[in-house]
Amino acid sequence: MNLVNLTPHEVILVGIKIPASGSQARVATTRQQTGTIDANGTTVPIYRTVLGQVTGLPEAAEGVGYIVSAMVRSAAPERRDVYSPADLVRDAAGNVIGCGSLDQNQ
Repeated sequence: MNLVNLTPHEVILVGIKIPASGSQARVATTRQQTGTIDANGTTVPIYRTVLGQVTGLPEAAEGVGYIVSAMVRSAAPERRDVYSPADLVRDAAGNVIGCGSLDQNQ
């Protein structure tokens, strides 16, 4: 399978560098306030994020998989050809330096 990286940065998957393709898949989001909670004497607003339209995601193509953010993948539940980085690998400072696997929609 040919993996096309539709994120804005290089993805390192079990040691394989997959450069950014130059195209990006994005999802529109809106935030809706659902209420507030009282936390330690302070009123804290509570929101939910609503996923909207995905842009920049090509049509499915035989033998091609698209690496996208988890948010984009979640907004396209019907697509089995989109993957997002999983099992993140971090350096000693906690910075993400790669991933050990990919998540896929069910």
